[in-house]
Amino acid sequence: MEAATSRRETATTALFDAAERLLIEDGYAGLTTRRVAAEAGVNHGLVHYYFGSMEELLLQVLERFTARMVERQTAMYQADVPFLDKWRTAMRWLEEDVQGGYPKVWCELQAMAWNHREMRERLVRVDEEWRRLLRTHFGSALDEYGVDFPLEAVVALVVAFNKGMQIEQLSGIEAGHKELLGWIDGWLAERAA
Repeated sequence: MEAATSRRETATTALFDAAERLLIEDGYAGLTTRRVAAEAGVNHGLVHYYFGSMEELLLQVLERFTARMVERQTAMYQADVPFLDKWRTAMRWLEEDVQGGYPKVWCELQAMAWNHREMRERLVRVDEEWRRLLRTHFGSALDEYGVDFPLEAVVALVVAFNKGMQIEQLSGIEAGHKELLGWIDGWLAERAA
């Protein structure tokens, strides 16, 4: 029993890693069960045996990737440093995350979900993890910086801002990004002084 559990964990991890890599490299349109399984070094029947469908495998890939990112962000926001330092770290990670593939995985699955209600519901739950994280850590920053906006509005703005910046970067568009980030940084630095 223990050996079977270990084989299953090894195979599912290999499938997660392969599907994540292929989503980043080639996108959803280029994926097949056989291709993911070959990349993972396992029998293609295991995709449906373990996950039921390719879509379920991909959703779990996104959920696993998100869990890693949320853990990183949570540790950063919990650090005992000024909010300005946290903001700068988060903005540096925006660009790094594009290189690491998270926004591409998100966008690939988001496009798929537009026509699949069940997938859309799962993506909404993943998005809510990010919003919950921001709600938890932005309330005190709003007070600290004297920003008189509703927390939920700021969270929506930050989520839309981050996704917009990353989508533009994925598309090769960077016009005005440095200037915008510089302006926000200066505004925060003025109020932190």
